[in-house]
Amino acid sequence: MSATSVFPMCVRASRGLLRLRNGAAGASTTAVADIIRMLSTDKPPASSGGATGGLAQAILQERLQQQQQSQGQPPPEGGTGEKDGEQTEDKKQKENTAYAKKMVLRLAGLMGVGGAVGIVYIFDPPVLQQLKRTYKYFQDYRQMIIEPTSPKLLPDPLKEPYYQPPYTLVLELTDVLLHPEWSLSTGWRFKKRPGIDYLFQQLAPLYEIVIFTAETGMTAYPLIDSIDPQGFVMYRLFRDATRRFLPERDTSKVIVVDCKREAFSLPLQRHGLKKWDGNSEDRTLYDLANFLKTIALSGVDDVRSVLENYALEDDPIEAFKRRQAQLAQEEEQRLAELSQQKKQGLSLGSITSRFWRSKQQ
Repeated sequence: MSATSVFPMCVRASRGLLRLRNGAAGASTTAVADIIRMLSTDKPPASSGGATGGLAQAILQERLQQQQQSQGQPPPEGGTGEKDGEQTEDKKQKENTAYAKKMVLRLAGLMGVGGAVGIVYIFDPPVLQQLKRTYKYFQDYRQMIIEPTSPKLLPDPLKEPYYQPPYTLVLELTDVLLHPEWSLSTGWRFKKRPGIDYLFQQLAPLYEIVIFTAETGMTAYPLIDSIDPQGFVMYRLFRDATRRFLPERDTSKVIVVDCKREAFSLPLQRHGLKKWDGNSEDRTLYDLANFLKTIALSGVDDVRSVLENYALEDDPIEAFKRRQAQLAQEEEQRLAELSQQKKQGLSLGSITSRFWRSKQQ
């Protein structure tokens, strides 16, 4: 092949490459096919020009394959394209076969389970009855955990000749009476708050004392036994009872003592305390006993009106102590004024009596 014939071929090949780069997919394929056809029909002599034509043809074929792969077109027939197409078809066929097998196995499993259930239902009533009993057992167990164990949290108030305290005191156990602590040497243990015995002794004749805690009965029962050996606590309510309040009692005579403001749905019934941190010098329960004893001895008709006055206080016990100190100071001042008036009255009477005696003489 001469230089004059090679030059036009290179020009046409370069134009075909430009159309491959910038043109549409169909036009690019046509242009490349024309270039390959032109190169294949020309039969160069055995010279250096033939090597140049073969190199150009190989470059064009490689560019054609790259262009078709980037545009998502199938490779040309023959050679590597045919092998890739066959491999793709085999892969898709294998995937479809595996999916079909999986679906058939699932369908067979469902049919087997359904058949077994049908056979048990028709031909084996004892097995079906056992399944029903098992289901009912789990239902009852779930109901026992969620709902209270009895329709009433507390029994009805005692009638005469039995003594029923006029008020009901509901106490939280954790962080009000006891504080949980953990250490490497002892593990978990509960520390008894100072003043529990004094609280129970002072309030037992005046209040129906109830422990109302979110702890489980298995945990809380021995703890209550340890802090109340004399049996001042009349009733014990645990986690299964915390979904209700006390509908069996007059709410105007019920006081709830807890350290969590969100613990009860009736805020006017609650007397909030600060959470006890285990301090052995704490005196809160002594002050609480005096506060509740004052309410009971005063014969308050509705305790909610009293608790409402302390509802906004951060520390109701401290507020009560301040008011008690102020009342004591006012009472002391009143007694001092009364004593002064009596002294003035006595002095005036003595002067008058002396004047009357001297006049008679």
